[in-house]
Amino acid sequence: MNDYHQKKLAVINDLSGYGRCSLTAAIPVISALKVQACPVPTAVLSNHLAFPACYFQDFTEHMVPYLQAWKQLELSFDGILTGFLGSESQIEIVSGMIRDFKGKNTKVIIDPIMGDHGKPYKTFDGRMCGRMRELVSLGDVVTPNLTEACILTGMEYKKDGWKRDELKDMALKILDIGPKEVVITGINEGGFLVNVIAGPDEIRFQKMKRVGHERPGTGDIFSAITAASLLQGEDLLTAARKSAGFIKACILKSEELNIPVNHGVCLEEMLCLLVK
Repeated sequence: MNDYHQKKLAVINDLSGYGRCSLTAAIPVISALKVQACPVPTAVLSNHLAFPACYFQDFTEHMVPYLQAWKQLELSFDGILTGFLGSESQIEIVSGMIRDFKGKNTKVIIDPIMGDHGKPYKTFDGRMCGRMRELVSLGDVVTPNLTEACILTGMEYKKDGWKRDELKDMALKILDIGPKEVVITGINEGGFLVNVIAGPDEIRFQKMKRVGHERPGTGDIFSAITAASLLQGEDLLTAARKSAGFIKACILKSEELNIPVNHGVCLEEMLCLLVK
């Protein structure tokens, strides 16, 4: 009788105790999809930065011995998912981790978190953005939002009014960096949000009606569900559709329950959708 092999996904991100983002948002949805989430914390925060006060502890100095212990134990992973990285040192450590732990069948999913709404985050100067581009080259799948896609390609950001040919060109430029597939998320098109899914053979567009307010953590949930679904054998188009549909359901439920926006989405109420 064959042993059951449960898929394992190493998840690199910060740990925010309150607010449903980063690891606290990613781990539940990965687990609901029957994939073992193996976290690599980059920092520990009492809550995410949209709150007026926050305790923050950088974890960079602990990441190398943490990963060395995994290497000593000869652990292996079916996938590696990267999230927010706050420094060049962390990007270098994660690049080394990918080289050390990527096996023949390991999928590397890079969420190149660098900015939003047309602006890079304060920690992402030109040098940091360049290092992130190097990390993207190591990925099998990359999941940038529109701002991050513009940073990666050097294309000028605009809030809306994108033509499909422009988006195709953007996706192809990201593929030229090195990944096999890319999902560009959160593109405004009237009252809809569009995701661009591109691979070596075709480029597809997924369109979903915009609902509710923008909330923290939805990008982390999108990349986590997409990564876990890929590990379970789904194609990228199906995985991205599942991710977007779950987030939409969570936003609608959060609005219904009057969850404050900075508390993220009440994913706990909707995990049954993923378990099914």
